[in-house]
Amino acid sequence: MSEVELNTPTLSQLEARAGQARPAFGEHAHVLCDNLVRIYKTEGVEVVALQGLDLLVDRGELIAVVGASGSGKSTLLNVLSGLDVPTAGVARVAGTDLLAMTAKDRLRYRREVVGFVWQQTARNLLPYLTAAENVRLPMRLAGQGSCTARAVRSGELLDLLGVGHRAGSRPGEMSGGEQQRVAIAVALANSPQVVLADEPTGELDSENSEQVFAALRRANRELGVTTVIVTHDATVSEQVDRTVGIRDGRTSSETLRRTSEGGDVIAEEYAVLDRVGRLQLPRDFINALDMERRVRLELERDHIGVWPDKPRPEEPEEPK
Repeated sequence: MSEVELNTPTLSQLEARAGQARPAFGEHAHVLCDNLVRIYKTEGVEVVALQGLDLLVDRGELIAVVGASGSGKSTLLNVLSGLDVPTAGVARVAGTDLLAMTAKDRLRYRREVVGFVWQQTARNLLPYLTAAENVRLPMRLAGQGSCTARAVRSGELLDLLGVGHRAGSRPGEMSGGEQQRVAIAVALANSPQVVLADEPTGELDSENSEQVFAALRRANRELGVTTVIVTHDATVSEQVDRTVGIRDGRTSSETLRRTSEGGDVIAEEYAVLDRVGRLQLPRDFINALDMERRVRLELERDHIGVWPDKPRPEEPEEPK
């Protein structure tokens, strides 16, 4: 056997090297959606709510997910919370495969791994319990801690979110903003790894909205809990470092915000490129250039040019 033959790598060795060179998609993400599909069937009609959605959220990140009504953002949140089951694709939260859970796994997941805040204030809290009792209830249902430990934790969470003075009040005795902050405390009661909030400020005025969002930021910063907020409220989406836009059941854009050295907030919008090279151009861009069906592409040294599918204007002939 020659020296060349001895040094030639086998197929398995080549595959191993390729795996080392290119990590798996979303390998370290705390929330992962890969080509996620959700199809509903009602009266013989199929509705595709999510059609190949990709999303990565890092551990401890606070992001906003925005989109028009019917874009699929609430369906996404229902999938991530374990309230709905995807039709196809990959959905993983804190290492849990959402497509492979049994009914028992799903119950444990919703009690221990994720916390959820609904838009409707009345849906988050039991009206006949005080704020402190509402916060202690999830711990009691999960069998966590002694009565004393549950009382201590509920007090700590209510204080953290600025509603400690409402511990003995029932929901009907609190403002909408106070109810939502208590609801966040309920969502945090069992120390979840991820908190999901569906339009948490949708029923509130601007002042209460700011207080609720400040509470979510405080929980994210001080407890390190990964937080995903679905919203149509532009003021909310402007207060996070990353906003993910959804259109027609797929992620279409991301807006990243950073603070300059001079203290100014700079926002940059990007189109999202999925794993097979698809992207959604902003609707305003498409309308402005009257793009339909197809576009022309040209690869330049450091960018890709995109033009409408129209005849190019003839270049003037060079003088002889």
